[in-house]
Amino acid sequence: MTGRDGGIVVVNPTTGYELGFYPYTTPEAIDRVLDDASASQWPRSRVEDRVAAIGRLGDVLVERREPLAALITLEMGKPIRQARAEIDKCVTACRYYAEELPGILWPDTFDIDGDTAMVRVVPIGVVFAILPWNYPWWQVIRAMLPAIAAGNTVVLKHAESVTGSAMAVEDVFQEAFGAGVLQTIVVDGPRASDIIGDSRVAAVTFTGSDRVGALVASRAGAALKKCVLELGGSDPFVVLADADVPAAAAAAVKSRFLNNGQSCIAAKRLLVHRDVHDAFVHELVPQVRELRVGDPAEETTEVGPLARQDLRDSLSDEFPIEYAC
Repeated sequence: MTGRDGGIVVVNPTTGYELGFYPYTTPEAIDRVLDDASASQWPRSRVEDRVAAIGRLGDVLVERREPLAALITLEMGKPIRQARAEIDKCVTACRYYAEELPGILWPDTFDIDGDTAMVRVVPIGVVFAILPWNYPWWQVIRAMLPAIAAGNTVVLKHAESVTGSAMAVEDVFQEAFGAGVLQTIVVDGPRASDIIGDSRVAAVTFTGSDRVGALVASRAGAALKKCVLELGGSDPFVVLADADVPAAAAAAVKSRFLNNGQSCIAAKRLLVHRDVHDAFVHELVPQVRELRVGDPAEETTEVGPLARQDLRDSLSDEFPIEYAC
């Protein structure tokens, strides 16, 4: 992704070639989007209508699986098989909510010191979602489908590098839910900050770095807006002395390199007990060297190419292995 006056240029990370240019959403268009989202009748929809719409969403994803997966691979760079698996996971979530939503939304009652209390799930309004590039579809489904199922509407600012997928998200959701339930806008960081403070926005959610998360939280707090943050981390992968070393090594390789290593739950640091360190390295290194690094559009590719040097030649940088005390 590169910037250009008036919009975003999305590039293929494998080739560096331009995939498309997307103009920034104008202030007037943003106003229309927020007006449509806040005036939508979706919060007053019946549960059975929501169930039907979620079911349609799953059906559309099944129908469009191949082109949507291909677009993920073009923009994000993950292997095509993993892109298909991402769409399949989204379909599974749709099936789950279509089946379980009536029970999820059914009020819960509790006896409190002789009185009866009730907890109900009710919509709060427009949710502004700022989401990352590593799972262009799953990030939307896992975060926003529950919000929409509860009756909220969504304005989506996706990662700039997957803007084509963001447009496809809006198209698919509109087919399943109708206009105004989920809308995509193309804006930069300062404009996104302004939208957080807009009176038509009830809540904001962000998935990404700690640095940007702090900025989002600060802006939301200043505007007294509900805010949900899902930020990055540095997950330890701990191998104790009594571990099944071959199984642990296989799990470590899968955890670190799945989705090109771009996952919040990937193994970032390996902490290995000194008693099994050498055996673990002996098992792990050959498995990493056997990974097929290449064109992510090819069926046999397991890891898409990175901007840095080949993963197989940089194990010390990509795969730090430390002794555990």
